[in-house]
Amino acid sequence: MAKRSRFLFLFLPALFVLACNSDYTVKPRGYYKIALPAKAYRTFDAPGYPYTFEYPVYGTILKDSLFFEERAENPYWINIDFPGQGARIHISYKEIGRNRFDSLVNDAYQMSYKQHTYRATGIESTPFTTPAGIEGVSFTLKGNSATPRQFFLTDSVHHFLRGALYFSATPNEDSLRPVIRFFNEDIDHLVNSFRWKP
Repeated sequence: MAKRSRFLFLFLPALFVLACNSDYTVKPRGYYKIALPAKAYRTFDAPGYPYTFEYPVYGTILKDSLFFEERAENPYWINIDFPGQGARIHISYKEIGRNRFDSLVNDAYQMSYKQHTYRATGIESTPFTTPAGIEGVSFTLKGNSATPRQFFLTDSVHHFLRGALYFSATPNEDSLRPVIRFFNEDIDHLVNSFRWKP
């Protein structure tokens, strides 16, 4: 019995030492796979609204009645909600006749730059013209910003529309990247199908 316990006393530590010599690879941190719906669009053309556009069929349009706990400035403010993805595109509209054009443009730049610079690692502003000849600017915000994409559209005389994409989740660019890419395509489609009503 003494030989047996001496054998176990010497063999077990050697077994533990040998077992610990296997190569171990640290696995990278992963994120959940996000199931995204198939792309399809329908037209928003509500009576009385000064604009029309195409938006995803997996989105729901709701009238925006509150703006920072106060009543919305006009009845043409809407939200496109995406409950399955926890996202929202907030759309606000202003008439240029009541507001100065340069003030509206300045506000749009401030909303993109000033309010998000402390979280964003980079902000790109890109001017564009839609197929219908409507001009605007797109803002892409990098990093863990509350909104990864903003834009505005205007005819510079009568109409000014601003949009912003938000998620109901803690901003994390790494985990949200596939969803941001997905919704950027939808925003591009919305912008390119956008029309002012006569």
